[in-house]
Amino acid sequence: MWPRIGGLRTLDLGMAGEMRTNLNTLVLAGVKQATVGLLSEYEHEGEELERVGERLALVDDHDGLVAVVQVTGVEVVPFADVSWDFARSEGEGDRSIEEWRAGHQRFWARAGTPVDDDTPVVCVRFRLVSAGDGGITTGDLST
Repeated sequence: MWPRIGGLRTLDLGMAGEMRTNLNTLVLAGVKQATVGLLSEYEHEGEELERVGERLALVDDHDGLVAVVQVTGVEVVPFADVSWDFARSEGEGDRSIEEWRAGHQRFWARAGTPVDDDTPVVCVRFRLVSAGDGGITTGDLST
């Protein structure tokens, strides 16, 4: 199971370190409004897919609470069928769907899980719900 904070499942973006810090910054700036994961990771961890309306605790490298996001859409598609509209909503600066696919293939290959066109991925859209300077300052996960 994935860690929980205040009853919310955690969302840890990318790899720990500079990548996660940059991705969290994009979320806090309202630029990153989506993320994609491998369906096999959910199955391996025994986790259900996110649900529209569910709130997730965005965390840093030390599982510290950075923000709360709310899921606005969830879709499972083959990797080759991820749309350019979705890829743009990840907000990571890709200039084409081909660039997005190549970057994600490199990421997962480095993580030890190569993907191909038929690999099922989970496309999750979200909106920022709560964050303060440097993350959550009040500890209120319901706002």
